[in-house]
Amino acid sequence: MMSEIVLEESFIKRSQQKKKTSPLNYKERWFILTQEKISYYDFDPDKGKRKGLRGFVDLEKVKCVETVQPEPNGPPERVFAFQIVYDEGPLYVFAKNDDIRAQWINKLKEMVRFNKDLMQKYHPCFWVDGLWLCCQQEVKQAMGCKVLDRKNGFMSKPSWLRGSRKPLPPTPTEENPPQLPEPPAPPASMTVIAQYPYSPMTEQDLELRKDEEYTILEKSDTNWWRARDKYGKEGYIPSNYVAKVENGLERFDWYSTNMNRSQAEKLLKTENKDGGFLIRDSSKAGKYTVSLFSKGGGETSGSCRHYNICTTPQGQFYLAEKHLFNTIPELINYHQHNSAGMVSRLKYIVSNRKRPPSTAGLGYGMWEIDPRDLTFIRELGTGQFGVVKYGKWQGKHDVAIKMIKEGSMSEDDFIEEARIMMKLRHENLVQLYGVCTEQRPIYIVTEYLSNGCLLSYLREGLKHPTAVQLLEMCKDVSEGMAYLESQQYIHRDLAARNCLVDGNGTIKVTDFGLSRYVLDDEYMSSAGSKFPVRWSPPEVLLYCRFSSKSDIWAYGVLMWEVYTMGQLPYERLNNTEIVDQLSRGQRLYRPQLANEKVYSIMSSCWTERSSLPINQVNKHDSVADTDEEERGAEAISAHSRFHCKDVFSQILEAIKLN
Repeated sequence: MMSEIVLEESFIKRSQQKKKTSPLNYKERWFILTQEKISYYDFDPDKGKRKGLRGFVDLEKVKCVETVQPEPNGPPERVFAFQIVYDEGPLYVFAKNDDIRAQWINKLKEMVRFNKDLMQKYHPCFWVDGLWLCCQQEVKQAMGCKVLDRKNGFMSKPSWLRGSRKPLPPTPTEENPPQLPEPPAPPASMTVIAQYPYSPMTEQDLELRKDEEYTILEKSDTNWWRARDKYGKEGYIPSNYVAKVENGLERFDWYSTNMNRSQAEKLLKTENKDGGFLIRDSSKAGKYTVSLFSKGGGETSGSCRHYNICTTPQGQFYLAEKHLFNTIPELINYHQHNSAGMVSRLKYIVSNRKRPPSTAGLGYGMWEIDPRDLTFIRELGTGQFGVVKYGKWQGKHDVAIKMIKEGSMSEDDFIEEARIMMKLRHENLVQLYGVCTEQRPIYIVTEYLSNGCLLSYLREGLKHPTAVQLLEMCKDVSEGMAYLESQQYIHRDLAARNCLVDGNGTIKVTDFGLSRYVLDDEYMSSAGSKFPVRWSPPEVLLYCRFSSKSDIWAYGVLMWEVYTMGQLPYERLNNTEIVDQLSRGQRLYRPQLANEKVYSIMSSCWTERSSLPINQVNKHDSVADTDEEERGAEAISAHSRFHCKDVFSQILEAIKLN
């Protein structure tokens, strides 16, 4: 006979993975709390009925009851997590909202507050894949990394009570029985400022007005945060449209966050205005730098200068010692009218915020796009999967529409994968906005980049490139590939033809992973003309074994394409001859535009895969105003060896300009 029920509720329960081979899954269960134990049952949500008992935990074995920080990129239904820790480890439970979670945590704490062996430290994050996410410990039974307030919020038990679970009733001299501790304070909310306007695309979205502040309520989705505006209205906003309010400079267009020296120079030179300037974070924490473009002194192409904003012991700011200011905006205002020791006054604001960035989808939770909202304007080209057209979504948003040729890909598999691919967001990846799957042919809708394919850009659009520009292109691709690798994605078809160029000259990787869904036998065979033989390592050509190692090889070939301005790799050889040459250890020659240090990075991508020697950069806190080409080349230092999973991060370090 069941004891009197204290609480009952449906929760999502995470499998406890008591064995290493046990799968990780989440299922809705019906939980019942009594005075002796907490039990959970099978549950039919449609009929609202509980079924058979699945398990239980004796309350006297409970060591800790606490909240758990939400999973990175977890779904909305798994935000309000808490843990019940007992002999066999943590039992993770997900409530529908914070009120229900708080009710159960407080009641459980009250009921077990005199248990033996209550924990003094706990893990505030999940145990996932053999690792505590909070402290990176690899032992599941490892002591917690966060101290619990007042021994887990429970009343300390007197030594003379240790043999009993139940508290004694209050004595006549006690005015009140022992009081429950205050519930833990909610985490401080984050305030952000809108750097771009945003018009809601779905009913769940919230409008953003530039320069207004918003309170972030939830960040369980990396790309879309739930926020509240100053009128109390709540909804989802794109996380890359806002910046955390930290130093008060976020309101000014001349301030650029997350920008290094080489990125500043690229932006200023693209704008090509004498006196163009921006303010960025210095390489020294808490400091700021003025980056200024000047055509003075008879220079035809112009050059960039960088001035550190200095502070006095009294906290005033200056660029020239005779002109002190209480705030950075006052300093900038003065130098917009006076050069005062600089090569030019600050004439034109150059901002990386002129165009809003791409969002992960065209609205929160939106991935299926109504084809009636698309307008086709012109054809951009034809690829492996069909025709690609430039168009508009809802008449105002530029998009590229890939019309998938029927029979060219495994459509059902791709549609399932598209949901995951939409969550990938990086400034060097072409953003997937959504798909049209309710009709045939299927449409893939992506970000539109005005300068088109990198291969065509190298051959026709880029005139007299500098060494820095070429290295910056390779760096862009490496940034995108390092992100893909971190998300455990293999591109499988990396080449200049599968990279696009935006209006500012930034390179973005596209078509990542699509080759997995090709149904063309000619493509899948290394002897066929469509297979990317010229970008493939021997293990792919001989055994069709794709991995991040094959992406590394292809990246080296892409670097070669960049430094030859779009020449065809092994242009005088057919596919059979290429396979034969590679099997005998032959590699692509050094392009004329690539110096020895750049070629060492390139050729290291074609080394035996057991370990990969590659050059790395010497990191400096600051770089003097030396010749840009020398900085790009001389940053490379001695060889080191590392595991493949880190390779793109290592390549990125090797080609950074700063």
